Amino acid sequence: MLTASDGPRGLAVLGSPIAHSQSPALHAAAYRELGLPWSYDRAEVTPATLGDYVQSRPDDWRGLSLTMPLKQSVLPLVSSMDEIARLTGAANTILFDTDASGRRELRGFNTDVIGIVRALTAAGTSNARSVLVWGGGATAASAVVAAAELGADVVTVQVREPARAEQLIGLGHAVGLRVEIRSFQDEVSERPDLVISTLPGSAGADGGANRIVRGKGTARAAADGILLLDVAYDPWPTEVVKVWDARGGAMGRTASHNVLSGLAMLVHQALLQVRIFVTGDPERELPDEPAVLGAMLAAVGLDASGRPV
Repeated sequence: MLTASDGPRGLAVLGSPIAHSQSPALHAAAYRELGLPWSYDRAEVTPATLGDYVQSRPDDWRGLSLTMPLKQSVLPLVSSMDEIARLTGAANTILFDTDASGRRELRGFNTDVIGIVRALTAAGTSNARSVLVWGGGATAASAVVAAAELGADVVTVQVREPARAEQLIGLGHAVGLRVEIRSFQDEVSERPDLVISTLPGSAGADGGANRIVRGKGTARAAADGILLLDVAYDPWPTEVVKVWDARGGAMGRTASHNVLSGLAMLVHQALLQVRIFVTGDPERELPDEPAVLGAMLAAVGLDASGRPV
């Protein structure tokens, strides 16, 4: 475990776009609570520039957080990855480590899965037999594995182009559940126990949100107060959340009751990243971890359930 006596370390979150990211606020709060003199920045990086950026990091750098569109692009750069990253084909965390000969090596991790599970559990949803996922990218893969952790039997994935999400069927088999791929134009007739949107925050801004949040099963879920986790958080509320809330509003529901923003997931996955950067192990708890988590939640204005204070 690294301590303040080991000196400053550099870290950053990479992605495109990245200006909206709240990761710097979260990590700064964590390292301040831990008494570590570490810096954590953000950088606009694309798949084309990722390799050069990673290779140019100085020796005192400890790691990187990765968001869209880099979670899959980074895999050829790592020398090892944890089981969840291998399963999902996506890594959102890179640890700068050294091999037996003292040379730098990159270790890849996926903290999105546990981040989703912990955020949902904190919000009161610790199990779900059927899950509806919107979107088919890297975060959708994490949502499928998270659904398995919650005890799901079936996950319905809705996307614009079903052929581009077929790899999620095999992922479902690997974690013991059935994945059904459907178009947004298909009717969702059965009410899911949980809905996860992995779409960009801008999705549906052209009026398409009404085509996404549709079908009898989806409308029933909104009206019954079934939780929607929207992994986006800027802009907020998203167009998808606005339509979802309108569906629930017909039964007197409001977004604060049955919607969770991506900030909650971001906090919990970031806590696991802090574990990795400080201890080298996502399963090893931090010193006084409840205080660290509390500081991170406060940094983005959330209570223990992941909802705005």
